[in-house]
Amino acid sequence: MLILGISAYYHDSAACLIKDGQILAAAQEERFTRIKHDSEFPTNALRYCLEEAKISIGDIDILVFYEKPFVKFERLLKTYLSFAPAGLTSFFHAMPLWLKSKLFMKSEIANILRENFGALPQEIFFYTHHRSHAASAFFASPYDEAAVLCLDGVGEWATTTAWRGSGNSLKQLWEIRFPHSLGLLYSAFTYYTGFKVNSGEYKLMGLAPYGKPTYKQLILDNLIDIKPDGTFRLNMEYFDFCTGLTMTGKKFNQLFGGPPKKPEEPVTSKEMDLARSVQEVTEEVMLRLGRTIHAETGMKNLCLAGGVALNCVANGRLLREGPFESIWIQPAAGDAGGALGAALGVWFEHLKNDRKSTGRDLMQGCYLGPAYSNEQIKDFLEQHAIPHSYMNDPELFSEAASDMGREKVIGWFSGRMEFGPRALGARSIIGDARSKEMQKVMNLKIKFRESFRPFAPSVLRERLADYFELDADTPYMLLTAQVNAQHLLPLTEEQKSYSGLKLLNLAKSTVPAITHVDGSARIQSVHAETNRRYYELLKTFERQTGCGVIINTSFNVRGEPIVCTPLDAYKCFIRTNMDRLILGNFYLKKEQQPADMANKLGLETFAPD
Repeated sequence: MLILGISAYYHDSAACLIKDGQILAAAQEERFTRIKHDSEFPTNALRYCLEEAKISIGDIDILVFYEKPFVKFERLLKTYLSFAPAGLTSFFHAMPLWLKSKLFMKSEIANILRENFGALPQEIFFYTHHRSHAASAFFASPYDEAAVLCLDGVGEWATTTAWRGSGNSLKQLWEIRFPHSLGLLYSAFTYYTGFKVNSGEYKLMGLAPYGKPTYKQLILDNLIDIKPDGTFRLNMEYFDFCTGLTMTGKKFNQLFGGPPKKPEEPVTSKEMDLARSVQEVTEEVMLRLGRTIHAETGMKNLCLAGGVALNCVANGRLLREGPFESIWIQPAAGDAGGALGAALGVWFEHLKNDRKSTGRDLMQGCYLGPAYSNEQIKDFLEQHAIPHSYMNDPELFSEAASDMGREKVIGWFSGRMEFGPRALGARSIIGDARSKEMQKVMNLKIKFRESFRPFAPSVLRERLADYFELDADTPYMLLTAQVNAQHLLPLTEEQKSYSGLKLLNLAKSTVPAITHVDGSARIQSVHAETNRRYYELLKTFERQTGCGVIINTSFNVRGEPIVCTPLDAYKCFIRTNMDRLILGNFYLKKEQQPADMANKLGLETFAPD
């Protein structure tokens, strides 16, 4: 039984193919089109899935779309009617597209498939948005039974849902409906602080430790009413997302002392304090909701999905302070993961197939995208006359570890591309976590992004507790924990008084490049079972340096999707101050590359995200 899941038309379109309940392939459309968060129908991602399985679209038994367009259209109409005559501009913006294609999604999908693939699957299904999220969280998890919590901006109507997962069934317990949305509250502050909605939320999270929760009570008094059980309501007088083309309204701007910060303007202490304030509110809601769903279900395990579940700081607090023994978060927690959830949901729920836990999740380390063999990489390098050296694995790992120890920055391209927003050692930029300068160098000279942005560590799983106050698997970089006290460095009295971006200049630990200003880190534990080459690279680095931690950031520049192909990787290598590029078993040095390669390849420019 072949089931193809699709998500599209909002952001992060994706396709996922499963066979008899096992994931064969999954990828986001952005990786192929090079348009970040591409929302168009995932034609390229779908084609990749078919090619990976060596099948045609006619072999697909069921294609399932991750939400129900008619229900979503009902929500849009009722929202516009509720707020009329406000919102007419937004209404006239949205309706032509809905009436042309989105409302008649089944016909739209069929037309696209006929045009691009010449045939249709046996059946086309539709799943609800939050059920897709819940299915992606529970059915892909290692648990036989669990409570499930989904939080995002909005699906059809739901913004927050609670579920009980058991075997091959998901039972919805309750929901919070639009416009009351924790995701949209967070996005409102993303917009107000000058970042891009549906893209810059992680920047807001990274900025929060620089600030103080100065505005927290103002938010609680005016914007959101949080009940003891964690359920909440927004005061819609302050927001514009129901009827306008922006997130915040005039009252919001007045409450916080002026209009939103313009994109690319310098970040001030005000933005830092706003980020810290809304982050603490978000954490409080998630903690209360976690306690409530635990009390209602009695489950010891919790699964999370939806865009808010990518807030790794809140996830870390929920694990440390919440009532659950174990938490598993869907690594593609946003809309891309909806494609996966819809497919798994049809297999387990609709078709009622048995589900037996093996104690491991179904995600295969999230390495579900395209891979390129050494033969394919060699053909690419020779086609463009690119200087390179071929090395076997032990030689390559030793050379890479030695170069990292000399503060070289390396582009690492190995195996199948990751599914979801995180680079996990397949399409990564890596470096020495012990370097005091590496965070600044990578932000300004490699990623071309804001200086305050932290970098994540990859750590050998067996060394996790040696470096961090955490001893639970975190292979998908979705939990934040503190660096162990033994690795923290003492501060002088003057340094203790530092605030804001001045904190960037402090070496806070023995691994300063991955230690955020509050002493935390967003951690990836690396396992030999899911990524042997990356694990062996870390082991080699540890043998050479005594340190089992390196920096891992996504292989891209700001505004660019993570690289997919050897050509994408080489272009990123050439356009930045990266020192080395590893493509499979080929080792490339920047100083050996021809000076005119950038002109020959025609490098794209990417708009800031």
